[in-house]
Parts: sequence; C-alpha cells; structure tokens
Amino acid sequence: MIGRYAVLALALLVGAEAKQPDQAMTNHMTRLMRGAKPTKNNQLIRKLEEEYIPDITGYSLRFEQCQFVKMYDDEMADNEEAGTILGVQHFVIFKLCPTGGDCSYDYGEYAIIMEDYLESMVQYAQEAQENMCNTCNENCNNGGRKLEDAEEDADADNQQWNNYNYDCDCMDTCYKIENMEENGYVDATEFLECQAVYEDNYGNQLFAGPYCSGGEKIKIGIFTDEECMYLDTSKDVEEYLQDGDGYSMKLSHALLKTTYDKDSEVSCLAVDENADNNNNDNNNNQEEPEVNEVCEQLYELAAKCEQSHGFDNGYKQFSEYENQYVQESKVCDYISSLKSGTYSEEGDIIVGSGGVTTRAGGTKPTGGQKFALTFFILGTVGLAVYSAMLHSQLTKGAKADLSKQGGAMA
Repeated sequence: MIGRYAVLALALLVGAEAKQPDQAMTNHMTRLMRGAKPTKNNQLIRKLEEEYIPDITGYSLRFEQCQFVKMYDDEMADNEEAGTILGVQHFVIFKLCPTGGDCSYDYGEYAIIMEDYLESMVQYAQEAQENMCNTCNENCNNGGRKLEDAEEDADADNQQWNNYNYDCDCMDTCYKIENMEENGYVDATEFLECQAVYEDNYGNQLFAGPYCSGGEKIKIGIFTDEECMYLDTSKDVEEYLQDGDGYSMKLSHALLKTTYDKDSEVSCLAVDENADNNNNDNNNNQEEPEVNEVCEQLYELAAKCEQSHGFDNGYKQFSEYENQYVQESKVCDYISSLKSGTYSEEGDIIVGSGGVTTRAGGTKPTGGQKFALTFFILGTVGLAVYSAMLHSQLTKGAKADLSKQGGAMA
C-alpha cells in the first residue's frame, strides 16, 4: 500500500505539469507508476529463477536532497473544513552511484516519498547500530581488552596483538544509546510517523513529524495538522516533549542524521556476516553477489531517471516496461524541477527569478509585478481619457462643418 501511495502521488504530480491535464493521460501515468518495477538492463540485470532482478551490487546509495511539494489533494478538496484544496507531499531524491566513483556518469537518480525512504533507511541504520554495539561488547566488555590496554602490553606477541587490536571508544557511544531515556533524551526516529504531542484545554492539538530543512536535512518539527502537512516554524518540538513523570526531554538526532549524511554512502553489496567462517568452503564454489536489502527496497519503490545519466539503456527492449521507458523523460523532468528551486521549503511553487509564490489562499505578486500592473492600469485609464477627448473634438468639429455648410446653402 505504501508503494502504491508513493507512485500514485508522483504520477499525479507528473500529470499536473499542464494547467488542465488530460484525464486520460493522468490515468495512464497513474497506471504506469503503480506498475513500475526494476528495469531490465543487459549490463545491470541478471536472470534468476525466470525473474529479472536489478544487479546494483557495484553501486552505492547517496542522499541528494529532500523537498516538500504542495499539490491538489482529493481528500482536502472533499473536506469542507480544510480551507484549502492543496495538500503537501514530502519527497526525497537519492542516487545510485558507482561505488568509489564520482557519480558524474553511469548513475541513476530517483524520487521517493520521504516516509518510505525513512522507513527503509532507519531500519538499516538501526540494524547497523545494533551490530556495532554487539561487536563492541564482545570485544570490550566480555573478557576482551581495550586498545589502550593492549598497547601497554609491549611483550604481547603478534597473534595476541591482533586479538586485542580493537578500538573500544564505541563503549561510550553504545552506553549512551542504551541509557538514552534515563539521560533525558528520546530518539528522533520515534517521530517518523506523525503523532500528537500537545493538546490544550479546548482540544486544539499540535503534532510532531519529519520535515525537510533547507533541502539538505531531515528534522523533526511541529505541525498544525494530523497529517503533518503544515509546518509551524515558530515552534520547537523539544518544548512539547515530556517523559512519563512530566520532565522535559530532548531529541537525539544521531540515528536520523545517518539518513541524509552526504559524506557517507550505503553500499548496495550485501555483506555476508559469516564470510570469514565460510571462506574455505566457498573458495571452490563462488556465489553471485547479492543486493543489500535497503537498496533493493528503495529501488523498487522509487520513480527512476536512469537513461539520461547513462545508467540504464537496455530495458526498453523488454515490452513489459515499454510504458516506463516512453514516460521516463517526464519523471526526469519532474526530478529536475524538484532540484532547480521551483519549490520553496514549505512546498510553494516559485515561478521566475523574481518569483510569484503560489499559496493556499491565492497568489502574491512581487514588487515589480505590482509596478507593471499599476503602470498598465494607469496607461489604460489614460488612453480611455485621451480617446474620450479625441472623440469630443471630432464631434465638435463635425458639427461646426455642418453649420457652415448650412449657412452657405441658405
């Protein structure tokens, strides 16, 4: 259901690029995006059990940016109390780049609903964090020795040094994670789903959920609606966080930051945790590399822009994906519009260099446009006055000529 919702939202946005989109085209785009599947490329796709799956093991996932977008919403239009027909969709753009490469060519660019992106990425980060702390405890807490202790043992032989050569600074990090609540913190990833954090005596509520900050960061903010569409930038979420005893709490962003860290990337090559133990058994029986689960999930859910970046030029030959191939340029254009500053941080549309910001209640003209409008209005009024004066003069002149002609005839 989440995947259908994501692709349907993007289909509606793509179909809305014209002022009055053809309904048949909109329906076609909806079916197209709902049925989007991993593309089949000669170089990137391998066949397994008669099904094509993407082989992106040589690529890494990189966060690019996030963006809010205001768009027509059927539910808002049907809600008489909403006061607007515009809803807000949250998007994330990410890339699949050659691992170790500069991502200037042979890469894919993708758009996905932020909620879907965060769900997969946070799960991946939580598992990585748990594995790190388990390994840390095994090496530093349960009979292991810290690195500084091993360094003091100058007489330790090489084999013993290898067993003890583990940096135990991780112990402090894992301790803070384990005792987060006791230290007055709550993990920011607890608010990936919109939830109420405050209600006054009149039943008015405030909600907490993720939002896109400056296009580069994903933070937790305060919203005025239960769908977390409309952000209230005047409020700080930490002002409304309390534990069971009524004490104030603060947010820990460490885990959430991993989802938008541009300085790191997630390898799409799945790592076999038992690789060392099974190394000898597999020497003569090499298995094909597997795709990391988080990459596979996001790839399947996202709208894809690949051909223009040299990433995927072969899936057009498969008839099952003909529609996706034909319409991919529209997806690429829409992703470009998300990146080009077409939308403000709140999701409003910005048109032109000066900008006309389209908001829920109407349009707000710029100073230059106000001047131009005033100039044309005054010019029109001036022309009207001049036309009236000219008409009056011509009428008087005509009467005078008729009077002279009448006197001459008499």
